[in-house]
Amino acid sequence: MTTQQPIKIAILAMGGEGGGVLADWIVDMGEANGWVAQTTSVPGVAQRTGATIYYVELFPEAAARADGGQPVLALMPLPGDVDLVLASELMEAGRAVQRGLVTPDRTTLIASTHRVYSIAEKSAMGDGRVDSRELLAHAGRAAHRFIRFDMAQAAEDAGSVISAVLFGALAGSGVLPFGRAQFEATIERGGVGVKPSLRAFGAAFARAQAEEGEAPAPALPPAAPPRPRHPAVCALVERVQKDFAPAQHALLLEGVRRLIDYQDPAYAGLYLDRAAALRSLGSPALLEVAARHLALWMSYEDTARVASLKIRATRFDRVRDESRVQADQLLAIHEYMHPRLQEICETLPAGLGRWLMRTGWARGLVERFTRKGRVVQTSSLHGYLLLSTVAGMGRWRRSTLRYADENRRIEAWLAEIAATAARNTELAIEVAQCQRLVKGYSDTHERGLRNYDTVMAALHRAGDALAPATLRELRNAALADEHGHQLQAALVRHALA
Repeated sequence: MTTQQPIKIAILAMGGEGGGVLADWIVDMGEANGWVAQTTSVPGVAQRTGATIYYVELFPEAAARADGGQPVLALMPLPGDVDLVLASELMEAGRAVQRGLVTPDRTTLIASTHRVYSIAEKSAMGDGRVDSRELLAHAGRAAHRFIRFDMAQAAEDAGSVISAVLFGALAGSGVLPFGRAQFEATIERGGVGVKPSLRAFGAAFARAQAEEGEAPAPALPPAAPPRPRHPAVCALVERVQKDFAPAQHALLLEGVRRLIDYQDPAYAGLYLDRAAALRSLGSPALLEVAARHLALWMSYEDTARVASLKIRATRFDRVRDESRVQADQLLAIHEYMHPRLQEICETLPAGLGRWLMRTGWARGLVERFTRKGRVVQTSSLHGYLLLSTVAGMGRWRRSTLRYADENRRIEAWLAEIAATAARNTELAIEVAQCQRLVKGYSDTHERGLRNYDTVMAALHRAGDALAPATLRELRNAALADEHGHQLQAALVRHALA
């Protein structure tokens, strides 16, 4: 009886990335070259909350015949018992390591280093992204051999799909007992997209043979000084260059650019007025932190801003590229819109918006028409003009109820920074960073604002006794939990509830 074990391969891929095609290629190649092959798959719960795991086992027919029958092959990978793991994205490589499928004694890990952010990462109140460097380091320690590069970019460069790149990296790794010609013959037998698949295969084969990791990112050339033609914009650029230190120019000019795009040069001028007041506090570090968050807060997301972003040509181009729309295909984009009464009131002039909020019969009338959401096809003329009209309302933004409320909060935040800086600069920097709690629109904005008010109230109660590290802990607790449970626990822990 032979003691030979099958070759065990786990493939982790998201929907639409060709994980099934890759598994079928491996099975076809094995069967065409005298191996018994079996593949199974277990789909994830959703496209980005869990990848599909394809599992392949290969066993030589000669060894099977020597045993007098067919080998018994497993249906699922077991922790610590996998020879080869292929991951179509870096987080999926991390999941494979977490599941115990990657071990340093035997497993070759082949993974793409690009990221497709998970639902949990996208929906976090703060920056919920997992550090890619930590994922790479963790995977490198866990694997016997780790081959990685940006396979999504390699696929795009070849005009192919990532499954072909993974197949090429697999061939180049030399883990399987098949030559390059046998791999390429498998692609040719498939008969679909053969030429681009072979291009992607060849490029990945070379990368894997060299076993090169990520090439260091080339140093970015220094940004060219801006040369605007509009007189008002020229004046703003000259003001930044004249009134602020060179180390602060890039940040402030980006703030100016953002606020001109958001509103107009006069609004960007207000930003520089506020930045000048921050500069007078005497701390370059405080100025840099506060000026960054000030630009973000002044460009808050209201209905006009959201509508403007949805109808931009760059967004249509991005969706077209991501959907791989061909020249002879039409693209239709449908947006689900459900404005609440509060958002409608905030878009109106301040006086009218407040009247509508407190007038029962008027509220009821508007709510009748906004009870249900509606789908708007922004790629149609009617849908585009509808959102274009909403976006055009941004020119009257400074007369709206939302602007009055946000401007009041910004002024109070700046006053708090100035008052705190007179006593403790480090604490003032933490106060400036509390703006991170206020973001988004609709329910997201309400939750963030509620947490921000809670943290500021704790600051007022504690006064000078509050340490910068404590305020940072409160802010991080608020960002970690949208419902505020962790923040309340932190407040109780520090006797600030």
